[in-house]
Parts: sequence; C-alpha cells; structure tokens
Amino acid sequence: MKKKGLVFLVVVLLMGVLLAVIVGKPLLDKYSYSEEQMDLEEYFGVSGEMAAIVLQDEMVEEQALIRDGKCYFTLDTVHKYMNEVFYADVAENVLLYTDAIETISTPLEGNDGTYQGVQDAQNLGYPACFIESDVIYVAADYVKLFTNYSYEMYDKHVQVYTQWGERMVAEIKKDTAVREKGGIKSLILRDLAKGEKVEILEQMDNWSKVKTSDSFIGYVENKRMSEPATETETPVTDYVAPEYTAMLQEGKVNLGFHSIGAAIGNSTLYEMLTEAKGMNVIAPTWFSLCDEMGNFRSFAEKSYVDSAHSVGMQVWGVLDNFNYRNETGTPVDEYVVLSSTAKRQKLVRGITDAAINLGLDGINIDFEQVASQSGVHYVQFLRELSVACRENSLVLSVDNYVPFHFNEHYRLDIQGQVADYVVIMGYDEHWHGSDEVGSVASIDYVTNGITKTASMVPSEKIINALPFYTIVWCTNGADVSDEYLTMNNTDAFLKQVGVEPVWDETTCQNYLEWESGSGLKQVWLEDAESIRVKLNVMTANNIGGVAVWRLGYGTPIVWELISAYSAS
Repeated sequence: MKKKGLVFLVVVLLMGVLLAVIVGKPLLDKYSYSEEQMDLEEYFGVSGEMAAIVLQDEMVEEQALIRDGKCYFTLDTVHKYMNEVFYADVAENVLLYTDAIETISTPLEGNDGTYQGVQDAQNLGYPACFIESDVIYVAADYVKLFTNYSYEMYDKHVQVYTQWGERMVAEIKKDTAVREKGGIKSLILRDLAKGEKVEILEQMDNWSKVKTSDSFIGYVENKRMSEPATETETPVTDYVAPEYTAMLQEGKVNLGFHSIGAAIGNSTLYEMLTEAKGMNVIAPTWFSLCDEMGNFRSFAEKSYVDSAHSVGMQVWGVLDNFNYRNETGTPVDEYVVLSSTAKRQKLVRGITDAAINLGLDGINIDFEQVASQSGVHYVQFLRELSVACRENSLVLSVDNYVPFHFNEHYRLDIQGQVADYVVIMGYDEHWHGSDEVGSVASIDYVTNGITKTASMVPSEKIINALPFYTIVWCTNGADVSDEYLTMNNTDAFLKQVGVEPVWDETTCQNYLEWESGSGLKQVWLEDAESIRVKLNVMTANNIGGVAVWRLGYGTPIVWELISAYSAS
C-alpha cells in the first residue's frame, strides 16, 4: 500500500513539474530580457565605406565616407550643416574658400592635400577632396581648417557637433543594455557597464531615450540609471575667422545715381551736383558687362572723378549686367561669366584695376534679374570682389530688389557680411510693362523692404533708394499701358490734366484718376509729401542712408528733405 502511494506521489510531482514547465515557459519568455543583438549596418543604414552621421543628437539622412582611416563629407553635407562658403568649380577643377582676406584653393581631382592661399602652400597629408560618381567629397579635417565644429569616427557612424550648450546626463547604476526601442524585448544596440555615462534625450515613465558616449541612440530603463544631472558642453573655438571690416562712411550716405549712357554724359556732372543738395556720394553708371569672357564696357573718365573729389564728393562707379546689348539685342548671360572661376576673377581684377586707375572711392554692383541658377556664383563673385575692394580701400555696395522669396538667391544675409553697403531699390512695386496698375513705391512696400532687409543686414549698412519718378497708368478694358512721369515734371503735368490729387492713407501718396478718351488714367505720385513719409520710416529704422534714382529728376523741396535727413 505504501509502495503504491509513493508511486502516486512521484507521478503527481512529475505532472506538477511538467505543468510548471508548460505554464511557466511562456511567463518566463514574457518577462525575460531579450539577448538578441541589432545588426548595426541595418540600424545605421550603411554598408561598405559609408558611415551614418549623427548630428548633435539626431541621425541625419546624409552619410559620410570613411576611406584610409579618414572621414569625408559630401560638399552638399558640408554646405547644409557646417560651412556654406566652400565653392566648387568642377569645370576648372578647383575647390575655393573665400574669407575676408583671401581665397584659398585646392584641386578637386588629382588632389594630394595641397591648398594655396596668399601665403605659402600647405599640405593636409592626404587628399583634401575628390570627385567620385559625380559627388564631391571634402575631408573632415580640411573643413575644420575653416569651421568650428567637432567630429568623431566610430565603426559605422560619425558624431558631429556644430552647436554646444547644456545637456542632461545620468550614470548607469547596473550593467544593462541600450536597446533600439523602449521595452525588454527590443534588440540590443550595445551593452552598458555600470559607471558609464549617457546623455538623456527624452524621459518617459519607465524608459528614457539616451545617447551613449560613442553616440548610439536608443533606450534604457530608468531604474538602471541615476538621477539626471546637468552638464555644460565645451564649444569648439579652434578657428578664428578673419574679420570683415566695413568701410562705413561717417554719418549717413546720401547717394545719387547718375545715369550715363555714353561718354558725353560725363559733361552733365556739374548740372547734377547743382541739383543735389546734401549729396555726398555720386554713382555714375559707367561699367556694363559686354561679353561672356569677363570684360566690360566703360564710359569712365578720370576728370569726372577729380571734379567730384574737388567738391568733397565720393564716386562709386556702377557695374551692371543689363545696359549692354550685343548684335542680337540681348544682354550678356551673367551665368556664363560668374560660373567660370577664370572669367569671374578676370572681372574682379578688371573692375578693381579700373577703380584704382580712376581714383574711385568705391564700386557699386547693379546686377538685376540674376537667375536662381546663377545665385551661388553671384555670391562667390561678391565674396571675391569684397576681398579685392578691402585690399584697395574701395567701398563695396550692392544693389538689390526689395526682398521676397523669389529673389532669396541674392543672399542679403551674406551681402550683409561681405559688402560695406546693401542698397535696397525701394521701388518697382509696379513697373513699366506691368499687367497690374498700382503704386511704384507704397509705404508698406518700402517699410517691408527695409524691415526684411534689417533682419539679415546690419541696419548701418542699409541704404534705401527712393524713386524720383512715378507711372501714369491707362486702363482700357483688359489693356493696360503706361508712361513715366518724373518728379520734376509733375507740376506741369497736373496743370495739363487739370485734376486735383487726393492724399491716399494706404499708400501714403497723392493719388489722382480721371477718364480720358483712351481709358481710365491713374497716378500714385512721388512728391515731397510721399518722400517725407518714406524718410520718416528710414529714420525710425536707423539705416545707413539714402539713394535716389535718379539725378536730374528731383525737385528743390525734395532735395531739402533728403539733405535734412542725411544730416540728422
């Protein structure tokens, strides 16, 4: 009997053990920590020589290339995250970097690490850049020669820092693992040992998103970490950029554009000076691009400069891209000139030499309707020209449209660094040939132009150009025609049409309209009253001065107002 009972007990025990195994295994699986490792190439999305880029605390879509133990970034990556000043000319096999005092160059292909500025050639010791599969790669250490940033290479990724501040950190209290996602079943990125420090990126109830010391971004249980503490990061300050020293005039600039379409126009200098009260800078429209080799046409005469200087006037020669027409009647394609390093630098040397030989005080660049595809080349032109102007004590000013999204490629922010003055052409809100009638320069248009520019350019560098003209619009059904009306002809025009203008508070201009045999006529006048309001806005924004388009169109009362403004 005892024997049977013992057998029964053994059977019961075995059944209990079996039941425990059957029931307990799922429970054990459910609550046990996964030991499965994440495939790191899959995690970082890389293969071969490519490495992921962790920028600050986030993995970005761009990747780096690790070759021969050196890190390379694509030029697009450098432009986007680190330094946009690098300029590549693939056709002429050169990578340029232009700062305030020089242009440093290095070959794109066949590069042995040599780079050349105004000083003796230097060598990086390995290729500074190269082209592969139509992609330009630049060595991380070459970028660091001109940029304050840090990078550190690991097996499958590169950590990059371009900004520094405070961060939350915690210490690992017990050996654990950082996992791809929050949860004990998530795949392991790497093991963490007791005492390691991690950066806390995001805190949750039971898990926190962290970054390890070797820049794995994943999740760790809160119970495995100490209480977070704050650390201050140490910024990289190795690179000290040469300073852009602006040649600002003492007091406000009062500039008049002198429109000269032939050498004979220089003879009108004294007539223009007599009209313009308080003017201290005259800008003759002397130079125009005339071919696609970097040459320009000139109407300049040194006697003009000497005469202007004799009455205390500075002379800033204007270089434009639209006043010359070739035999087919079309202007020069500025893209062909500016996108070629040889042609662009020829233009820089040519206009600088002309300014020096003439004794000019400055150069004014008036490039209009620059296509967006030309933008990066136009900016490089301004960078290189600014170096030449600074070397020769020439004031560099650049004319611009009122800023809108469609002309962002003019890069007022960069102009605000490299140029001495940024001129905003505060007119052409509606222009000759426009399908829509309206003011040439309403007060909102002018105000927005100044305030938008001031968000990108130091206010003391901003010059706002005023129009000494308006447009007489004629609407007949769907047809719109127009003709210019200069300010000095306005009184005679009003007597002729016999219509009394009425002040319009919206535009802050005197407005008149009437029906004629040819249709509805409308005019938003530029006169002393409208100019006074614009000058008040300029005063309120404390900008660097005023310009007018153009000399010969003004009136004595308006010049009195402008003179008082510039003397204030």
